Parts: sequence; C-alpha cells; structure tokens
Amino acid sequence: MTSEAPPPGGNVPRDGKFCGLGTFPAEGKTAVRMALAVAAGGAQAFSFAPFDLPLLQIAALVTVFGLALRARGARGAALLGGAFGLGWFGIGISWIYISLHEYGGLWPWLAAAATAALAAYLALFPALALAAAVRFSGPGTWWRGVSIAAAWTLADWLRGVVLTGFPWLATGYAQTDGPLAGFAPLLGVYGVGTGAALLAVLAAWALDNHCAPRRWLPALLGMAALLAGGATLHTIVWSHPYGAPMRVRLVQGDVSQDIKFADTGLDTALARYLPELTVNPKDPRRPQLIVFPESAFPMPWNELPDEVVAALDDPVRRAGAALIFGIFLVEPENRYFNSALGVSADGAAAPQRYSKRHLVPFGEFIPYGFHWFVDMLHIPIGDQQHGERYQEPMRLAGQNIAVNICFEDLFGSLIRDAWHDPKRQPTMLLNLSNLAWFDASIALPQDLQIARMRAIETARPLLHDTNTGVTAIIDARGGVQSRLPIRTDGALEGSVQGMTGETPFLRFGNAPILLACAFVLVMSAARNRKT
Repeated sequence: MTSEAPPPGGNVPRDGKFCGLGTFPAEGKTAVRMALAVAAGGAQAFSFAPFDLPLLQIAALVTVFGLALRARGARGAALLGGAFGLGWFGIGISWIYISLHEYGGLWPWLAAAATAALAAYLALFPALALAAAVRFSGPGTWWRGVSIAAAWTLADWLRGVVLTGFPWLATGYAQTDGPLAGFAPLLGVYGVGTGAALLAVLAAWALDNHCAPRRWLPALLGMAALLAGGATLHTIVWSHPYGAPMRVRLVQGDVSQDIKFADTGLDTALARYLPELTVNPKDPRRPQLIVFPESAFPMPWNELPDEVVAALDDPVRRAGAALIFGIFLVEPENRYFNSALGVSADGAAAPQRYSKRHLVPFGEFIPYGFHWFVDMLHIPIGDQQHGERYQEPMRLAGQNIAVNICFEDLFGSLIRDAWHDPKRQPTMLLNLSNLAWFDASIALPQDLQIARMRAIETARPLLHDTNTGVTAIIDARGGVQSRLPIRTDGALEGSVQGMTGETPFLRFGNAPILLACAFVLVMSAARNRKT
C-alpha cells in the first residue's frame, strides 16, 4: 500500500479528521458493493441504443470505478467487475435468447441457459480489467484511476479478439451521440471508450475526495478538458466530397426468419424484392444504385430460377442503375460463402463479389467441439467458408463501395482492410444484414449505433440495408439522414455523397490507444512494486 491510500472505510484526512465515511461503500460491505455493481451494470446496458443515454453510462462507470478505487485486493475487484458485467450483458444481449429459442428451436430453459452462459463469459472481461488495475496499483491513488481506465480499454479490445471476438456493446458505442465521439476518427471506438472510462474515473475520484480541493479540483479540470477536447475534435472535417451525390434505393423486404427458409420463402422474397428492380427511366430522381440485404434470396445463386437471374441481370429494367444484393455462393465440395454480388449499370461486366470474412460462431461456422450443440439448432447453411482478407471495394455508380456483411461492422480493424490498395480507397461503406433472427428487439438499434460509429471512424457515409430493420442512410459524421421503421416492407430512397480523405484511425487503427493503455499498466505495475 502506498502512502497516498486512504484508510479503510474513511476518506482523505483533513485537519487530522476524516471527512465522513467516503462516497463509496467500504470493502467490508460486500453485499452492498455487489448489489451496486450489478445495478450499475444494468444502467450501463440502458446507456446504449435505443435509449442513447451517454451520461447514464458515465454514472454507471463512476459507481463501479469508485468501488474499485478503494478495493484492497484483486479478487474483490474481479467480483465487482464480474457483477457489473452480469448486469451489463445480462440485459444488453438478452436478445440472443430469441434467436436460440424462437428460430434455433432450443428448449426455453436451454436457450436461457446458453444466453446466460454467454453473458457470464463476457462478464469475465470487466472482471479481468478491474482485477488487473487493482493488482498493478495501490488503492486510492491516481495510478489506480488511470490503471482502471487503461485496463478497461484493453479488456474491451480483448473481448473483440478472443475466440473470434464479440465486441458488441463495447464501451465507446454508448458515446456515439456524445462529445467524446469526436475522438473516434483519431483513436476509434476503443479510444472513445477510454475517454468515457477516464471521465468516470475522474468523477469518481472527485466524489471520493470531495473534502480535499487539491485532489478533486484537478479531476474536474481533467473532465472539462476531455469534454472540450472531444467537442473540438468533432468540429474537424476529416474527409471531402468525391464525385457527385448518388441516388440510392435500399430495399427492406421484412421477410421473417420463420418464413425465410421455409417452402414459401423464395416466393415471398421474390414478391418483396423483384418489383423494386423496376425503375422509371424518365424519373429525374431515379436511383443510381439499388441494394438488397444479406441473403435476400434464401438459396445459392446457381440454384435460382433462370427468370430470376435474368431479372437481376436486366439493365433495362433497372434503367441503368447498378445493383448490389446478398446471396449465397457455392464452390466445389459444397463450400458455401455468405456473399454480395455487384452488378454494373449496363450489365456488361462480370458481377463483382464480396464474401463475408468474419463468420458468426454457431450460426455460420461450428467451433471445435460444439457440433453437438449446433446439431440441436435449426440453422440453415450453418457451416460456411471465410472470404479472403483483402477484397477490393466494388466500383459501381462512380463510387468505390466497401461492402461488409452482418456483424462484420463490429470490427473497425476489419473495415480498415478495405483501404489496403491506395489506388482504390473506399468512398463509402455498405453493410448488408439480416437481423430477422432477433425480431424487433434492441439488437436492431444497437446494430445501427455500431454502424454509425464505423462512419465516424472512417469519415465515410454508410448505407445500412437490412431485411427487417434498421435500414438507414448514414452520413460521414455518423448522422442518420433517413431510415425505415423496423418490421416494415419498403424501400428507402435518398442521396448519399461519397467522400475521400484519411482519418488518423484509418492510418494507424487501434494500435495507438492499445499501446498507450499497455504502457500505463506497465508503468503502474513498476511503480507499485517500488512502493
């Protein structure tokens, strides 16, 4: 313990007396501390879309970080982080149950158990973060505070890497509509999350040292600097227009998952999508690009009826509009790819292709040792192949369109790979998704929030075309220009401006913020060993 640590149950000395009992409960009050951590985790879940309450997240993190600032051992800190994580993910990813039970066919108790197991697994990461911060720093010190923020960021990142990664509800996403989002073009979503963690640490420090201005005043100044810095960065324009604005038509077929792969699924899909191929050539606002979502047609390309293929290939029907649509492709030895095909305006060139690279465990590939579990689920085409890492953006309608499919938009580092060829850098992003697996749950607006963060990081507009929602046009600053309601059949038409230019995040990725956080933990551990 360092000399800066406050005594158990007390606060910072002032004139030889303790100023009350401290803002946060002492470590001995385990039940109270765990209850507060679980409640704070639940509040954290409600800070994300569709509620969009970035200040609620700060309050939630202040609570758990304030408890961790006074923790005496790594085990107690791990319990705090785990309790917080259970509240966070127990609510935040509860929609997993819908896919497992309603569409996967699992018994209710087994679907609930599997969802709870995933939430418990994800809760290990905030537990690891707080345990590491406490292990590498003394209680009640500034180093403890910065260690918490650094470890929290690294744990968020690890959650997106370990076992193929599931960074859903990463801390920074809750700040998409807050001033801290200004850090995204520099440091990505993990940098935004670091800003939120630092803001919460400083607030917790100020609250727990409210009787000592020499301690809380610098914390308040630090909070002001973070907020002002984020707001100032948000005013910077990181990209500039490329070409003329493009008219688009994004089609949302609203084919429910229980129908999609049923006997009537193809007929339903054809009735919803094929009419949207027809464009009036005399309409001055006719689309230059038509988009259908992920797996718009529930069978591989080579199994579609000839008349459907002819309709998709017909440039006259589209009045010269290009087309991108989601479809399964089959290669020899029954190798299935979840893909998108891009058809040129005149239909003369061969279709351009993108195949999904980051597959969903259990839904799109079978993890080793879990074949028994997947066999219990009613998931069609559940064993797919990964697409190549580097795939060129589609050159259509005068723009370079970087396509990603479904939850690939969770991975900023994956999106950056589309910039590997300097001569063909993307001017806009396109995400194709089928979120019918989750009905009208909070998963849909959460996914839109994630897509908005990708637009901010890259300073590129993003077209978000889904089967059941949320279909939207997002501008290069992450704002939603227009959107369709969830669970409606329709087409969203609008104009999108392609952009060019390079943000610091596109150049350096997550490396700067991860190295900085690792450096803080190493320095904190070295300092703690000397004291």
